[in-house]
Amino acid sequence: MDRPHHRHNPHFQKIVVGYDGSKPAEKAIEIAFSLAQSADCRVLIFAVARPPEPATMVELEAMLDDAREHYQKDFNRISKSAEDTGVDLETAIVVGHPVEQIVHRAETDHVDLIILGRRGKSRFERMLVGSTAEKVLRYSHCPVMIVH
Repeated sequence: MDRPHHRHNPHFQKIVVGYDGSKPAEKAIEIAFSLAQSADCRVLIFAVARPPEPATMVELEAMLDDAREHYQKDFNRISKSAEDTGVDLETAIVVGHPVEQIVHRAETDHVDLIILGRRGKSRFERMLVGSTAEKVLRYSHCPVMIVH
């Protein structure tokens, strides 16, 4: 009896880095770029701005604008670095609950690896406060690497 054929690729094809501007997140990008260069895979730098709860649509839109402004310089620098090192890069910013947004994006984009920095301090660097990393580990369909 024939077994169903499953696509098996030992290499990572897409890596998502949860980005919050912190030093661990910068280290996560370095690791992702290094893997991307050796495995020839795509990298998504994904920032999640956590809104005050509950938030109106106007507040969410304003927060997304703030987050875009906040991360623009970082994303420009990271994009330049990706270009210089030949890494296929994509960046995205969303507003929402970090665990839900990261896990959902990883699933919809068929991501093979999630890399997260341990934690940050500013209002944009709250991605991994508390048990967010543990929850991403629990709910993710793919491997998760936590960088200190």
